[in-house]
Amino acid sequence: MKRVLFDTDVLLDFLFDRKPFSDNTLKLLLACQDKKLIGFLTPVIFSNMYYILRQQASHTCVKEKLGVLLSILRVIPMNEQTVQLSLNSSFKDMEDALQYFSALKSANIDAILTRNTKDFKKSAIPVFLPSEWLAAMAQDINESTILRK
Repeated sequence: MKRVLFDTDVLLDFLFDRKPFSDNTLKLLLACQDKKLIGFLTPVIFSNMYYILRQQASHTCVKEKLGVLLSILRVIPMNEQTVQLSLNSSFKDMEDALQYFSALKSANIDAILTRNTKDFKKSAIPVFLPSEWLAAMAQDINESTILRK
């Protein structure tokens, strides 16, 4: 089963229902819920989402929404090595560096799903827009169906 890291922007698309992007994120989260995909986030993503959501909703409401996401997604740990690698990297955005190195070092991630693909230009992990990943998943499903016939 494929393992993907959801970047903050993709999850916020869903939480704020930003059309048309939220539709793709919903499909991906449903694939995770149905155990067709394993989705991950990092503590930094979680914290950033809390901070952004909290500006528009109560603590209780935000905790509820994030709790639902945690029932579907797994959290990749971060440690001192992740921070050191991020500090010494060529990433221009520290948040992206932290996401990337936590994914690279701890979770055997197959892809990073983001709408900011330019921020991951030097990634050793394939980077996809959610729509691209959905198209690739559909292609894999079609190919496996053909192979079974």
